[in-house]
Amino acid sequence: MNIEQDLATLSRQEQLLCFQQFDQSTAWEIGTRLKAAAERRGAVLAIEVTLAGFTVFSYAMPGTSPNNANWLRRKRNTTLHFQRSSYGLGLQLERDKADLAGKFGLSLSDYAVHGGSFPIRVVGTGVVGAITASGLPQREDHKIVVEVLADFLQKSLSDVALS
Repeated sequence: MNIEQDLATLSRQEQLLCFQQFDQSTAWEIGTRLKAAAERRGAVLAIEVTLAGFTVFSYAMPGTSPNNANWLRRKRNTTLHFQRSSYGLGLQLERDKADLAGKFGLSLSDYAVHGGSFPIRVVGTGVVGAITASGLPQREDHKIVVEVLADFLQKSLSDVALS
């Protein structure tokens, strides 16, 4: 894994995977697609979609625990605070040999820079929420969210997929 290449790829993903509009119905569709994608892989995930400060989709698959809910909350907080993927921020901090507490004064009990939370960005509006998954290794949490978003938005990941 080359951090610089991954950071460039993640930036392109965030530019590509933008919505023209996003509402509760969109959140439900994305959430159910994410659940189905996890089931096809035999993965166990906790899933959350937030919009304008509200949780509009939440599902904990059998096999998850309250720990997954805590990871969802912490990753979502990071994505909403920095308006970027939690994985991207984590890689940036790793590259810079920094952490949330030291660089930004943020508590690790409320923020996490592990992959799995992706910003919901609406063209002309900006970030309106986050789509978050917890249960797989962080790179896989990130990848499953991105794959579902790309499929929903009918965007090709051929140039912006993580290896």
